[in-house]
This record gives sequence, C-alpha cells and structure tokens, in this order.
Amino acid sequence: MASQAVTRTRIRDLIVERRLKAGDPLPTEPELMAELGVSRNSLREAIKAMQAVGIIDVRHGYGTFVGSAGLKSLEEGLGFRLTLSASGDLADVRELLQLRRALEVGLAREVTAYWSQGSRAPLEAVVAEMDAAAAEGRYFPDEDWRFHATMYEPLNNGLILDLLRVFWRTFQHVDDKLPGPRYTPKDAVSWHREICDALASGEPERVAQSLVEHFDGISVRLAAAGKSGATKD
Repeated sequence: MASQAVTRTRIRDLIVERRLKAGDPLPTEPELMAELGVSRNSLREAIKAMQAVGIIDVRHGYGTFVGSAGLKSLEEGLGFRLTLSASGDLADVRELLQLRRALEVGLAREVTAYWSQGSRAPLEAVVAEMDAAAAEGRYFPDEDWRFHATMYEPLNNGLILDLLRVFWRTFQHVDDKLPGPRYTPKDAVSWHREICDALASGEPERVAQSLVEHFDGISVRLAAAGKSGATKD
C-alpha cells in the first residue's frame, strides 16, 4: 500500500505530466485510485495534506481542482519562527529583515525604470492616505502594503509580490512584540514620500538608498536590542 508521501508525489507527477493549471479539474476519486494504484484512505489523506498548502483545491459538491499553490505554508512557518525569535535572540527577525531588504533594494533599478517615466499618481495617492492617518496619530498597515504592492506590480512578477506579502505579513504579526520604541506614523510617511521623490529623480542609487532607510524603523529597534543584550551580558 502506497504511503501518503508516495501518493502526494504521484498526484504532483500527474498534474505536471498532464500540464494542468490552477483551476483545472483533477480526475474523480475512483479514477485517481485506479490510475495511481492507491487506496481510498491514502488518497484522501494525501489530498487533505495538499489542500492545506494550496496545491489542491477541494470544492465540495463540485470536485477536486489544481490549486494556486500559494505561499501559505511558508508564511505560517516564518510567522512561527519570528514569533519565537521576537521573544528570544531576534536572530530570525534580523535575517528575514536582511532578506526582505536585499529583495527590495535589488529591484531598485527596475522600479526606477518604470516609475520615472510616467505618472506616480497611484503611489502619491497612497502616501496622501498615509499622511491623513498620521495626522490623526494612526499607523496605516493596509496603506503600507498597498504602497509596496503598487510599486512592484508593474514588474509583472507574481512571485515577487507573493514573497513580499509573506514578508510583510510576518513582520506585521510580530511588530508589537519587538523591543525598543516604535517609529512614529509621521516617520513612516516621510520614508515613503522619499521613495516617491527618489523614483521621480530617475536615479536608481537614490531609490535604493531610500528603500534601505525605509527599514530604519525596524533596524534601529533591533540594533538597540542587540546593544541592550550585550550590556546585560
């Protein structure tokens, strides 16, 4: 009898061999059992596990379909690691920040090429919403994400957006658990406005620097925590 792991592999192979895309229907349960040579229990367990990570989408009453295979499991794993790290040595928080910064700064030339040539009204509109929230002393996580999603959307790279969304959500999840004084809403507005101005300049180096500085709110808190820990030692 095939194990669940073997069954999952056979289902993935079937999807690839048939060149199925997200949203395409899979064969019925009896057809899969016969074609893959697996038992009903093994098949159902495998489908349940694959559904949990988005590879398969089960629509009750309609059938089983190829899922969008998003990054849900990655997000859950990172979220758990960062939660542990936020109450410990902060090593994973620092490393994920380094990864996110490298990704965004590495895209500076490409986003500059796009946004320096046309209207930056969509980005400026989001910054205006941030400014209104800051005037009331409110933070603006939704607008923050919308700004970054808008900035990178013209690159037409869905994986970049998916990864950035995962990084952004995991940081939001642990933000209130990080040590040190939090940056102010006005600070955050200033960082995003500088990104807009840098894009307008058409200078990739300035854009890259503005993106680096935009992470100062977290970087300073982590640096302060490191110094505090060293002092205690």
